[in-house]
Amino acid sequence: MSYLEVNWLAVILATVVAWAFGAAWYMVLARQWVASIGKEMDDIDRSDVAPYLWSVLCIFVMAYFIALLTPAVTGATNLTNGLIVGATMWLGFVLTSMVLNHRYEGAPWMRTFIDGGYLLGVLLISGAVIGLFG
Repeated sequence: MSYLEVNWLAVILATVVAWAFGAAWYMVLARQWVASIGKEMDDIDRSDVAPYLWSVLCIFVMAYFIALLTPAVTGATNLTNGLIVGATMWLGFVLTSMVLNHRYEGAPWMRTFIDGGYLLGVLLISGAVIGLFG
């Protein structure tokens, strides 16, 4: 397995589409999410670009690993396999880590549902884009 032999254009496209999904997801669920972290809407500094930059970087890394692992795990890069790898990564690593941390933090389940749903969407969208174009 070569770590550089992925379709970089597909990874970038997956990053853009998944980030746009996240922007829409949190616009729709902004009030519920802010309440789940114990803040008010006025407490959120929307001028700080650092969280947005970090989210693009993290989504890029996730898309890269879907592109890398899909053919290695399933034998081929296609829509179904991209979705399978995205869903498997979410269930096996993302959701379990989130539940573990949120339970220790005493975070409300709503936060887990909102953040977990977002990351499921990101990984499925990335898997679909990688599967179609990767």
